[in-house]
Amino acid sequence: MQKESNISRAFTWLEPGPVILVTTNNGKRNNVCTISWHMVMDFSPHIAITTGNWNQSFDTILHTRECVLCIPGLDLLDDVLYAGMHSGTKIDKFARLHLTALQGNFVKAPLIEECLACIECKLESHIETYGILIFKGLQLWENKSRKENRTAHAVGDGSFISDGHIITKYRKNMRTKIPDGCTRF
Repeated sequence: MQKESNISRAFTWLEPGPVILVTTNNGKRNNVCTISWHMVMDFSPHIAITTGNWNQSFDTILHTRECVLCIPGLDLLDDVLYAGMHSGTKIDKFARLHLTALQGNFVKAPLIEECLACIECKLESHIETYGILIFKGLQLWENKSRKENRTAHAVGDGSFISDGHIITKYRKNMRTKIPDGCTRF
């Protein structure tokens, strides 16, 4: 039976996309922050994240107009939490977390070798009222050697959900709606 609940919890039903690490480079050093509010906007790929000026990476992204969106495995959840709870103005989070920075093809912000995938991005738009940054993905990098392929999904209340069970039996029925080359499994 459905029961009325507090509207302030509504987002906890929608939010569970994978928590991501966003890397930047301000010309002097690399930084990494944690973002759980993001969305894929279409197949092109355009990706939006929500953040604001409380986050050092936000200012760097506005200035450099680039970043890398990195998808960590569940085994990196402690690092993800640390990156989200500490400011890059005070510490070098790459060094503190022993993350390996790799150079991509299109942006100065680093890939994170330990992540499942990384997407080099250029900023296309900023919707200031909502702190929404819209990126165009330029290059996807995948680390197929990772043993841990599950991702962590923030519920928004300090808890996380992990995935891992992959269902592909419906793919044939949906084939006409999916662009060529975008199957992952």
